[in-house]
Amino acid sequence: MGKNILLTIAYDGSAFHGWQKQPDEFTVQGHLERVMTGLFKREILLNGTSRTDAGVHALDQKASFVSDVNIPTDRLARVINNALCGGEKGSFAKAPVRILDAREMPEDFHARFSCKGKKYIYKIKDESDELSMVFDRNYVYHVRERLDTEAMKTAAALLKGTHDFKSFEASGGNPRTTTVRTIFDADITGKDGEMELHISGDGFLYNMVRIITGTLIEIGQGKRSPQEMEKIIAAADRQAAGFTAPPYGLYLAEVYY
Repeated sequence: MGKNILLTIAYDGSAFHGWQKQPDEFTVQGHLERVMTGLFKREILLNGTSRTDAGVHALDQKASFVSDVNIPTDRLARVINNALCGGEKGSFAKAPVRILDAREMPEDFHARFSCKGKKYIYKIKDESDELSMVFDRNYVYHVRERLDTEAMKTAAALLKGTHDFKSFEASGGNPRTTTVRTIFDADITGKDGEMELHISGDGFLYNMVRIITGTLIEIGQGKRSPQEMEKIIAAADRQAAGFTAPPYGLYLAEVYY
């Protein structure tokens, strides 16, 4: 049957049309499968933990595959990274994907279905200057006015616990049997115009983190009160929540097993 290998992957999502393989689109999964299939001279099919959207980045994406590749597992990351860089010495700066780790897992392990939770980070800059908006545009969401971070922290704390998060689900995703999720933690960190939303949970709905971020930004702008977060959750209606923040400030930060 072969080894069941788990890869830890980081990527710059601005170069890709999301994780999931799609016909005629440059995706992370499609790119990795093509490179690895050519490298190992056998078909490689990856099972990814999170189907990140176009423009979303990953610090800790996970993907598993089963294969009888004869390269020692502790050398796999280096070998795949060399192939991703085209074999050119010192060319990693040109590669938007890197394998951080490879390890053998039990036969019944699956990167997606064995997952117990995830953590996301969303990066925001307020009172952005024109220069930073040029060079950070693919990695941070720029807001021109100063945000009230304390109000945002208060509202973020109200997300914690088990709730029906239907208000934070965008249309167009795969149908879900339930929109109830458990948020382990949600907090706003940072200062001096740079802040991050750190949010972890047992699962997330389609665009859930980006809609939560947009809602928190509206609270930070004074358009909503922090206490309104409870009413938004209770409404179970997408129209009750704020706008969908863009993808390029979002990072898949950690996967829990």
